[in-house]
Amino acid sequence: METLRDGSQVLIRPIRREDAELERRFIEGLSPESRRFRFLGCVATPSDEMVRRLTDIDPEREAALIAVARQDGHERQVGVARFCKTSDDRAEVAVTVADDWQRRGLGTLLLRRLINLARASGVRTLYSVDSSGNARMRELATHMGFSCQPDPADRTQVVYSLEVEAG
Repeated sequence: METLRDGSQVLIRPIRREDAELERRFIEGLSPESRRFRFLGCVATPSDEMVRRLTDIDPEREAALIAVARQDGHERQVGVARFCKTSDDRAEVAVTVADDWQRRGLGTLLLRRLINLARASGVRTLYSVDSSGNARMRELATHMGFSCQPDPADRTQVVYSLEVEAG
């Protein structure tokens, strides 16, 4: 168990196929703005195929960690961080934290763990394509040492990147 800044506790572990319903409820529980920032578009209800893709990962090229909290005797997914290799040494990263769990240090904790996994799997560069209006991602990326460049393909987006030292 990990203790966050406010004293709340979460378990961080790899996502599993069996987490499909947790992942579905997590996405559905995000605010419309958080869903738009995460998927760079409108996703109201995730399809079965989307949930399958997000929980049945290929360990040769992907990793995903979820943060789970106990609430009212039930498990609730409150965050997720994932990367997917786009080449041998580059990977796209995404971090999402439930709206009511933001500002507790969970995004930082998840991203630190993910960076360590990426390093161990040979990734040298992590990058993320985000809405330029996503202030919380900008804060997290800056805090974690990512550089920021405008997305040449879409002026409403930015690309954050981090060179990962070999482990």
